[in-house]
Amino acid sequence: MKLTTEFATHFTERGFKQPSAVQQAVYEPMMAGQSVIGIAPTGSGKTLAFTWPLLPQLKADQGTQLIVIEPSQELAMQTTTVMREWAQLLGLSVQSLTGGANLKRQVERLKKTHPNIVIGTPGRLDHLLAERNLKLHQVTQVVVDEADDLLVDETQARVLALLQAVPKTAQLSFFSATLGDLDANRLSKLVERDLTVIDVRNQDTSQGEVKHGLVKALSMSDKAAMLERLSQTKNFRALVFFTSIKTLHYTASRLKHAGVPVAVLGGKQRQTERETMLRQFRKRQVKLLLTTDVAARGLDIPKLPAVVNFELPQSADAYVHRAGRTGRQGEPGTVMTLGSDHDLRKLKRLMTDHDYTFETLTIARREVKTTAEAKALAKPKAGNLTSKAKPHQVKATAPTGQASVSAAPVGGVKKRKKKQKHSKNKGMRHKRRQQNQA
Repeated sequence: MKLTTEFATHFTERGFKQPSAVQQAVYEPMMAGQSVIGIAPTGSGKTLAFTWPLLPQLKADQGTQLIVIEPSQELAMQTTTVMREWAQLLGLSVQSLTGGANLKRQVERLKKTHPNIVIGTPGRLDHLLAERNLKLHQVTQVVVDEADDLLVDETQARVLALLQAVPKTAQLSFFSATLGDLDANRLSKLVERDLTVIDVRNQDTSQGEVKHGLVKALSMSDKAAMLERLSQTKNFRALVFFTSIKTLHYTASRLKHAGVPVAVLGGKQRQTERETMLRQFRKRQVKLLLTTDVAARGLDIPKLPAVVNFELPQSADAYVHRAGRTGRQGEPGTVMTLGSDHDLRKLKRLMTDHDYTFETLTIARREVKTTAEAKALAKPKAGNLTSKAKPHQVKATAPTGQASVSAAPVGGVKKRKKKQKHSKNKGMRHKRRQQNQA
């Protein structure tokens, strides 16, 4: 793998040591113009995996040549930030086109700048294409990120419509952390391209140690109370996942009322509001970011300590993507699922084909611990007094042949003075008696 001179210099300046498994595996095939399906764990650097080989093939004076399709506004903005950093080294321009942002301004900027790279969500890209504000006749490369999420239901139809609008010679790349329904033969027929599958999940070592477990909380109220308690533990921050928007907003309202610093990512929010919520979370101004699977898909939150499943994911792939938000780039992490023993059994059945070990988790000394760790903390060390023991209750070991005696503190045990009852009334009666005698 040999990066261009500009990229190699910036690679060193950024302090990168070596490319990840997926970055190395896809570089040569993509540089050679092959259409690929790249599969790698979350947090393994997939954005740079397609940035490095594709950008050097673009020309600054030939309009829009690369389109990157993302499933959410947040991921589109995140990808825009990463690609813009490297694109400017080659004099290339980047523009994001997402729903929730001002449409008129996006159109004006498209006409004015003619960006070389467009990164957007399917709905907004499809709308701009239908209104003829987005021109795709010069596109040479298309990337479909989080492809297993985009190539389903109505979203698949929009993505395929965009792919059909680009020249037949365009290079296509599909990236994801899970295979899902991405059967190479089926996808090749859909897009009318030969696709090379590059799967590095077994070779990738970028993920740190992540604990998976269940925190017992039976009702919705119990779960909200547990989130409040978790927010009070040491250095705790978490993405909290919901499947129901209604439950999400109910929980957010309850936590805010309890004074817990939370933010919400999901539902009908403006782009600026969503960016504010993410910025506050990344800057540690809020401890809990309540979100849905779609809103948090692919998000990169550096050194995120934990992920909490307020509600069970609906599929194994959804759990993998949720869990992938923590333990990134070698950092440790914890994935907690709130629920009952029945929920834990259900989760284990769901994840049968995945190599996860689930344990019961609890909070001990303001830290999340496994049951075994919590018991070890609670167990007193040999020869030490427990904090609850009173000096006069601890028996001293007597020499051989003598009876054991109770050790008392120096000066003996002070007896509590018995308070006389009715002392005040007794004094009043005595006073009245003296007045009558007078």
